[in-house]
Amino acid sequence: MAREDAETADTRMPRLKLDELLDELQARIDEVRGTRDRLNGLLEAVMSVGRDLNLPHVLRGIVEAAVSLVDAEYGALGVIGEDQKLSAFLPIGIDDRRRERIGALPSGHGILGELIRNPQPLRLSELSEHPSSYGFPAHHPPMHSFLGVPIRVRDEVFGNLYLTEKRGATEFDAEDEAVVTTLAVAAGIAIENARLYEQVRLRQRWLAASADFTSALLSGAEESQVLDGMLEQAVDIAGADMGVFYLVGTGGELRGSLARGEGAEAHRGVVLPSSEGTLAAAALTEEDGLVTVADVASDERVTVQPERWKGFGPAVAVTVGTKERLSGVLILARRRGRPPFFGAEITALPGFAGQAALALELSDRRRDAEQVVLLEDRDRIARDLHDLAIQRLFATGMTLQSARRFVEHPEAVDRLARAIDDLDATIKIIRSTIFGLRDHETLGTAPKLRSRIVRAVESAASTLGFTPALRMEGLLDTDVPPEVAEEVIAAIGEALTNVARHARAHGAEVAVLADDGVLAVTVSDNGVGIREGRSHGGLRNLSERAERLGGSLSVVARAEPRNGTVLEWRVPLAADRK
Repeated sequence: MAREDAETADTRMPRLKLDELLDELQARIDEVRGTRDRLNGLLEAVMSVGRDLNLPHVLRGIVEAAVSLVDAEYGALGVIGEDQKLSAFLPIGIDDRRRERIGALPSGHGILGELIRNPQPLRLSELSEHPSSYGFPAHHPPMHSFLGVPIRVRDEVFGNLYLTEKRGATEFDAEDEAVVTTLAVAAGIAIENARLYEQVRLRQRWLAASADFTSALLSGAEESQVLDGMLEQAVDIAGADMGVFYLVGTGGELRGSLARGEGAEAHRGVVLPSSEGTLAAAALTEEDGLVTVADVASDERVTVQPERWKGFGPAVAVTVGTKERLSGVLILARRRGRPPFFGAEITALPGFAGQAALALELSDRRRDAEQVVLLEDRDRIARDLHDLAIQRLFATGMTLQSARRFVEHPEAVDRLARAIDDLDATIKIIRSTIFGLRDHETLGTAPKLRSRIVRAVESAASTLGFTPALRMEGLLDTDVPPEVAEEVIAAIGEALTNVARHARAHGAEVAVLADDGVLAVTVSDNGVGIREGRSHGGLRNLSERAERLGGSLSVVARAEPRNGTVLEWRVPLAADRK
């Protein structure tokens, strides 16, 4: 009996050892299977982050893969900016509602800043015990275990992966660290590929915008409209909130500006005697013509009207043209709190500005060529008028004069005399026209009076709602002294302003005549007419201008059926002036 019990015990002992061995083998098999599954998961994660070329999608895919591989409850990827703080932070595991309650995303302080300062893998079983940790903001979920791994793109630390709250364990282990470190290497390659793709895509967009800009200018489109379109495209491509283009003169003065985007109204039409104290001046002083600022609203170089930049932060400015032939300065700005301009966003900007400058210069050359053709055509017309029209009119007048002695009827004689006088007046008008056609303005000199009158009338069209008719007679560019010419332009502007304000007219005519030592400016309209006894500041100004030059002003209302008002401003040209 005792022998049987001993045999049973001896049989049971091997069985127990065999069960233990089988359990250990099963555990090893499970461990190998788990390792295999993790390696498969790591391989799949590496493949997945390398498939996409859209950088935001790549970054999100990296965080989601890391969270899944180490079975973490929360994960995040922080992108390090040029100021060594977090310029972007992409969290996973926290819903949008809680994120709003937490408030602003972290910028790189505390434990997150520790990885920025010391870019090495970091594992903690308890976050709060680390010296750099100083707690979480209100409404933040509790976190204890932590694993942080840097992501490198070549020799640059692009950002860090942050993982917290290991599920089913108190802390992350060395294998978790190895897996995430391997993923970080693959992530660096994927990020570099996405960056290169983004650079190529942005460069293509800048080149396409340059081609559109050049084509529009050379097709004869209005330059201001083309520049406005250029601004719109630049704002869109660079991801800016506002764009400004300053027109810079040869002496560094700001001759005007265009603006598109948020708050653009404050930046339109800026005219300053110098660019000093503006962001444009900062770009003009740089050797490559490019300057970036982190906060344009508080930049110490912006001292002229800095309030116009209120609410804006990052900005970039680039010169359009060379120092010898400068067209302007292009400025792009983002609202405060948005990331700064860097990398691919501005790499192609100088090239775009160079193409824009070339297009503007080609447009100027095309206009110059058209002007030469126009002047040549005007010379031809002047020759034809002089050689054909005037000679024939003069011959006709001589014939009429010789025919007068054969006419006996007094009324016929009177009509012949009037016809001869009309021919003489017509010859004077044609000669004046010929002089105007041949008197070309020289580059760099002040514009002639005729040209200034045309511009003054054209500029009033936007206020009137129509373009007034214009008639000019006499040697305006030679017989009218400079001080009188200034008053003529002012009188025309004041008279047309009065028409726009009071006449309710839909048509007007401006006539400027220099003859017999007198200059007369007549402005007539078809409006409601002027009330008797009524006077206003505009008419008083016109009257005072005429009296200072020894002249006079008359304003009369026209009778039906034409209605309206006729204003005549007359001044002597020489000896009679007081």
